[in-house]
Parts: sequence; C-alpha cells; structure tokens
Amino acid sequence: MDTRRKNQDRILKFLMILCAGVTFLVLLLIIGYILFRGLHELTWNLVSTEPNNLTGNIGILPNIMNTLYIILVAMVIVLPLGVGAAIYLTEYSKKKWLQDLIGFASEILTGIPSILFGLVGMLVFIQIGGLKQGILAGALTLVLMVLPTIISNTRESLMTVPRSFREGALALGSGKWHMIRTVVLPNALDGIITGCILAVGRITSESAALLFTAGFGLKLIGFAQALQSSSATLTVALYIYASERGEYDIAFAIAIVLMAITLALNLLATHTAKKIQEKRG
Repeated sequence: MDTRRKNQDRILKFLMILCAGVTFLVLLLIIGYILFRGLHELTWNLVSTEPNNLTGNIGILPNIMNTLYIILVAMVIVLPLGVGAAIYLTEYSKKKWLQDLIGFASEILTGIPSILFGLVGMLVFIQIGGLKQGILAGALTLVLMVLPTIISNTRESLMTVPRSFREGALALGSGKWHMIRTVVLPNALDGIITGCILAVGRITSESAALLFTAGFGLKLIGFAQALQSSSATLTVALYIYASERGEYDIAFAIAIVLMAITLALNLLATHTAKKIQEKRG
C-alpha cells in the first residue's frame, strides 16, 4: 500500500512539474516572439518623440505618458475606495448579508467584458457626467473594473491577520482605528500590494474600455490638459498601429514597452512594500 502511494505521489509530482514547465515554456515563447518581432523597431526615436504625419515620424512618447497618467489617476482613486471598503467589510460590518452581497457584486463585476465597461463609462461619465474624452473619463472607467480586485485581495489579506493581534492591541488600550492602522494594515500589506500589482496590470493592458472613454489622441500634451483631451494609451496605440495602419512590427515594439513598464511598476511596488516592512520591523 505504501509503495502504491509513493508511486501515485511520484506521478502527481511529475504531472505538476510538467504543467509548470509547459506554462513557463509558453510564457518564454510569447515573450521571445514579441522580442523577435519588435526589438529591431524599438529605437530611442520611437520612445522619445511624438508622431508627425508631415515627416512620417512614428513616436510613442505621448502614449507612454498617457499610460502613466491613467495609472496614476486610476490608482489614486481606486486605492482609498478599495482598501476602505475592504476594511469596513472585514473590521466594522456585522451584517453577513451585506458582505455576501458586496462579494457577489464584486464577482459579477470581475466577469463583465471590458467593452461593456467602456460603453457604460462613455454613457455615465461623458454623456451624463459631461466629461470629455480623456484621461479622467478613462481612469474612472478603469476604477470600476479594478475595484473588485482591490477589495477582494485586501479582504483576504486582512482576514489572514491573526485575531490575537487585534485582541492584544485592544487590550493595551488602543482604539479600533488605531489598531487597524498600526497593527492590521501593516501585517496585511503583502495582500494589498498584490492587489495593486494586479490592478496596475489590468489598467496597463486595457484597450477596449479606453477606446470609448480616453480616445485616440496621439499628440503630446501636459497632464492637466490630458485629463479632458483625447489621449491614447500604449494599448490603444498598439491597436491603431496593428489594425488600422498595418504596422505590426511597431505594434510589437509597443508591446515590449508595455511589458517593460508593467515589470518596472511591479518591481517598484514590491520594493516599496519591503522598505515599509523593514521600517516597521
């Protein structure tokens, strides 16, 4: 019987290693193909200039800046909302039906296609709210998309903090909010950072919703002006160059820039979390 179990464990271990290897191989193939198609088009001129129809110059600097703008605005709005909602549901709310309702709503929002978010964002923020196509309307639409991710990851992280931590802080005379701020949140930081990383990845990769809300503008403008002016992000620019202009190699070069920005932001978030933990430790 022991020999049979050992054989089963070996088979299952082999299958898990095989699945992990296949997944890693697929990832390498995708990244390798993107680099193969786009690396020769990735030049300093491409990433440091704006497009010019008169000279035929192709530049994606406006799209890089618009992507950073929309990440900044969306995260500034969604982080307080998502973390605050998760704290209320985990630490304050005693109504089980409310927690179940919000959890169900979050799951529904996660499964809605992004194109529908774009249509809703155009209707609510532009036609009803009076905003113009731009970074602000696009960021508000993305907030609706990534809010469930922030809430669910923060809630799960908060629930992993041992109950004894809360009871010990309260027993020492700490108030409820002080206990949450100084004991619970620092110990749940990893989950919050994970939610932020997932949210930034969703924001960076989104295009369908931004076609209706952020617009197609390829001109380099300032942050304040971009909030209410048509501003294409890197994903929208990738769509334009690939589907409308047939510049597939340029599209692959933009994909390389997207991967680099996403990786850099993730490393920055991880590094910041470690620094905060070191200071508190």
